[in-house]
Amino acid sequence: MSVLQHHLVATSSLSSSTSAFFAQNSFDVGRTQVVSVPLKKMGVCKCVATSPAEQTAYKTQVSRNGNIAKLQAGYLFPEVCTITSASYLLIVSNVNLKLCCYFALEMIFKDFSCAKLQIGRRKAAHMLKHPDAEVISLGIGDTTEPIPEVITSAMAKRALALSTVEGYSGYGAEQGEKPLRARLASTFYANLGIEEDDIFVSDGAKSDISRLQVLFGSNVTMAVQDPSYPAYVDSSVIMGQTGQFQKDVEKFGKIEYMKCTPENDFFPDLSKVARTDIIFFCSPNNPTGSAASREQLIQLVKFAKDNGSIIIYDSAYAMYVSGDTPKSIFEIPGAKEVAIETASFSKYAGFTGVRLGWTVVPKELKYSDGFPVAKDFNRIVCTGFNGASNIAQAGGLACLSPEGLEAMHEVVGFYKENTQIIVDTFTSLGFKVYGGKHAPYVWVHFPGQSSWDVFSEILGEDPCCYHTW
Repeated sequence: MSVLQHHLVATSSLSSSTSAFFAQNSFDVGRTQVVSVPLKKMGVCKCVATSPAEQTAYKTQVSRNGNIAKLQAGYLFPEVCTITSASYLLIVSNVNLKLCCYFALEMIFKDFSCAKLQIGRRKAAHMLKHPDAEVISLGIGDTTEPIPEVITSAMAKRALALSTVEGYSGYGAEQGEKPLRARLASTFYANLGIEEDDIFVSDGAKSDISRLQVLFGSNVTMAVQDPSYPAYVDSSVIMGQTGQFQKDVEKFGKIEYMKCTPENDFFPDLSKVARTDIIFFCSPNNPTGSAASREQLIQLVKFAKDNGSIIIYDSAYAMYVSGDTPKSIFEIPGAKEVAIETASFSKYAGFTGVRLGWTVVPKELKYSDGFPVAKDFNRIVCTGFNGASNIAQAGGLACLSPEGLEAMHEVVGFYKENTQIIVDTFTSLGFKVYGGKHAPYVWVHFPGQSSWDVFSEILGEDPCCYHTW
């Protein structure tokens, strides 16, 4: 056992909670029942394989979307990885740390070209070697804590009401139910000038990212933090905004990659960033865990104004932010004229499966011809979306009640406690650790080792839980 593995096992019991993964089932597996089935005389069926010559390979005359063909193998992580001499490992705290096997980690390369398929293969190989190991996959950034009862009870009540004449409702407003939009405005944007009709309720921020790409079309140029959530780049590729993937630099052409490293405090040097139409910016950042300061966001808004650009600000982890660090881009003066904000209940209330989020498009945001961006986004929403689930929206409204907010803060506090355990552990081992203060992500530097080497080391002797984003 390595020093790293030994220390993880020794410290993993510091924070834990009951998980549905390990709840005892209530099925009575000990009872058997004999059932008498009458026999029926059957004939003999002979199966004969069709010879290759007899098989017809039919093809339509529709060409494949060339933009999708440009994507690298597999969503998020291409199968072929380029190993760097000094890699970073992202540790995600949205997990139980009761045992080492609950430990979640995510492999990140210089351009996120870590292979989801390769991780699956390595897991399978490990299970063949250690068939009794507990290896738990958390999927793509999934949460583990149960949804608070004050929230699920509201969803259950709404669901049951649908079975009554009085409580049934069909299609709702595509933009979201008015009470929820009003509560979102008053809860997260009080005194920021954001009104309820600026808010579009959706089935999650990830879906809205793609809707925003459709909104702006294939002729815009875009900039993205490097590193950042890969959905921004992949959706841009699919829309046809980019050039081909350039293997020598491991980047797509026609995308402005804004380098964010420890050397620049994970905020790009805007003096070196070329002008683009759209700027994707995630704060707190997935995956580095860094959150932009007020001064940095003032610079970003000024940069967008000077260049006539639009910022798409991903605030999915805003509830993890503490202190004076902004939770919303609209805390910055002038941001309503240059920014859109996406957000989600996924990482606050455990809605990764329920699916509920929102996007804010201020009335002040205009195209170059003066036409309001919100009107076009409303058309996109009404054309391609019938509105978020009414049951999910009942849960969202409960999230924003005083009891719901308190419950969400408790869940976030649990994950932040795990984050601190991870920070303390790797710091005590002498590693350089970043993030973890305003996000459930900890960015750890492993000099001289590839991400795959670190992954294999932790998975090697002790069963681990891995996280593939």
